[in-house]
Amino acid sequence: MSAGDGAMLQTASPPAPAVHPHLRALLDAARALGPIATAVAYPCDRASIEAVHAAARAGLIEPVLVGPRSRIEAAAAQADVALAAWTIHSTADDPRLAAAQAAALCRDGRCNALMKGSLHSDELLGAALAREAGLRSERRVSHVFVLDVPTIARPLLITDCVVNIAPSLADKRDIAQNAIDLAHRLGIAQPRVAILSAVETVNPAIPGTIDAAALCKMADRGQIRGAVLDGPLAFDNAISAESAHNKGIASAVAGHPDVLLVPNLEAGNMIYKQLVYLAGAECAGVVLGTKVPIVLTSRSDSVASRIASCALAVLARAA
Repeated sequence: MSAGDGAMLQTASPPAPAVHPHLRALLDAARALGPIATAVAYPCDRASIEAVHAAARAGLIEPVLVGPRSRIEAAAAQADVALAAWTIHSTADDPRLAAAQAAALCRDGRCNALMKGSLHSDELLGAALAREAGLRSERRVSHVFVLDVPTIARPLLITDCVVNIAPSLADKRDIAQNAIDLAHRLGIAQPRVAILSAVETVNPAIPGTIDAAALCKMADRGQIRGAVLDGPLAFDNAISAESAHNKGIASAVAGHPDVLLVPNLEAGNMIYKQLVYLAGAECAGVVLGTKVPIVLTSRSDSVASRIASCALAVLARAA
């Protein structure tokens, strides 16, 4: 029996919350493409098995579980999930070994996406980015969130809130291009990218404003393609057209962004969590810049977020 048989036999599709229509559209688009074989590294607790089960039931992934069989089976029993129809690649009880084996399945073309189980994100990324894994591309690896914010009439992409701590200008170029390419796959033909900083004017004392101005010129010269960029922009005038107008900012991006490019991980992490916990947003996230998309789920993620992240991986894979 193939890895996908279990997903194909389970046809019920959990609906996305009605208050998050952009994630529902994302799920519908991913389901139309069909499930992808996904190597799940070290799914040895109830939460990770439940995430895999939900994504398989939604018709998004064909799970290939990689880790110690006994612990995977114990976690499935806790979650009341049957494993008979899924493939298990049994390894020693070592998260890094399981991650390396999951990455190898992707390298060899046996799986088309990589998903985090109950190991640390740095353990999974370390295995995926190792030279022997063969998954690195010419691009800097980066993470993109797609947020469905109830007060915003379109999906909002934010990058990078997870992987790159203090990206250089060259890193930001790749981070921007990764997000732009994903936006294209979500059906946004000409995404508007707001490059965030503390202020909307170039100030040599604030390095992020210099990077923002340079990125805009790089877009003018074709070093970043497929989008309209503007920055530096403070968060208020990036999001609010009224704020931009009040500050005299004439911009095709200000007030109408599709992508927020943050100056560093700290700023991005705080912004996305504020939108989730204060503004009622729901999010999906994926790591890009590798030869297969990587889903980094968290124990604090909702079931809807985990399912949507798998949907995002399906769409990211559809080059």
